[in-house]
Amino acid sequence: MGWIVYNRVVRTSRIAAVCALLGATAFTACGPNLQNKEAVQAGVLAHLKTRSDLNISSMDVEVTNVSFRKGEADATVIFKAKGSSDPGGSMSIAYTLEQKGNEWVVKGRRSSAGDGHGATAPGAAPPADGVHGGGATGAPPKDGFHGAVPPSGEKK
Repeated sequence: MGWIVYNRVVRTSRIAAVCALLGATAFTACGPNLQNKEAVQAGVLAHLKTRSDLNISSMDVEVTNVSFRKGEADATVIFKAKGSSDPGGSMSIAYTLEQKGNEWVVKGRRSSAGDGHGATAPGAAPPADGVHGGGATGAPPKDGFHGAVPPSGEKK
């Protein structure tokens, strides 16, 4: 009679273990899949909306390339004026994002060959000195050229 009780306990334990494993698998399989461009684009847009110097409604933002690794994603994002078809009127920025819970969060920008020197995203506030950003504020120098090159026909 003892062996019957033993077999019932072993069988019940095995069934419980299988059910627990199936339940855990079903739970993770039903979770959101964040390994796609749309999820990354949502993270980039959420980041951009926090920036007061950008008018996000005046630009088209598109994630064109994404590579995923454990808990992080590298994304190339193209910015252009809304409705513009001019390929020269766009700008590319590379971002690194981190997975936090069920969303992607921008960690920072990576240097990218597509970043133009002094480029300003469409809809962004112009740089402080009107040319390079991060420079002196206020009116440009009297010669208008920051002392680099005089206008044609004049000697410096």
